[in-house]
Amino acid sequence: MFLTLPTLLTWARIVAIPLIVGVFHLGLTPAHQNLFATTLFIVVALTDWLDGWLARKLNQTSSFGAFLDPVADKFLVCSALLILLEQQRVDAFVALVIIGREIAISALREWMAQIGASRSVAVHMVGKLKTTVQMVAIPFLLYDGQLFGLIPTRLWGTWLIYAAVVLTIWSMVYYLQKAVPEIRAKAR
Repeated sequence: MFLTLPTLLTWARIVAIPLIVGVFHLGLTPAHQNLFATTLFIVVALTDWLDGWLARKLNQTSSFGAFLDPVADKFLVCSALLILLEQQRVDAFVALVIIGREIAISALREWMAQIGASRSVAVHMVGKLKTTVQMVAIPFLLYDGQLFGLIPTRLWGTWLIYAAVVLTIWSMVYYLQKAVPEIRAKAR
């Protein structure tokens, strides 16, 4: 379970995070820092899709992999947001909402599992959409330039990250609405 190919890809995603952060602490030009960080982030983010596909294709799904995969995603997104905050490409409000939601929903899922109601907070389409929008916004903000001489990535990234904030709040409200009846029922 710990050393299957899909799980190794998930571990690689976690191990790669310091590389993405480290790019901004090397003596590179800002343009090279942005390009390398963006490239690393995209490659690492694609392993999220690949490890899930391989786990299903090779019949190597496991409860450990199901646990580790979202943890790796949250580490990746949170570390990227902190880099972007340090680089003054996102507001503290954006980072606080997204990171705060991740902590709150992770805690909620743990609690719901303890009371035997984890199905009520299973991953929903709005959560998947939130993740997709974040995973597109972040590389745009990391790149911070003109893509193909046509696309102002900071502008597009900013719009997308604010869309991700809206989806983040929406998904949190959705999960809380699903959890509250279960919590009330168990409290009686």
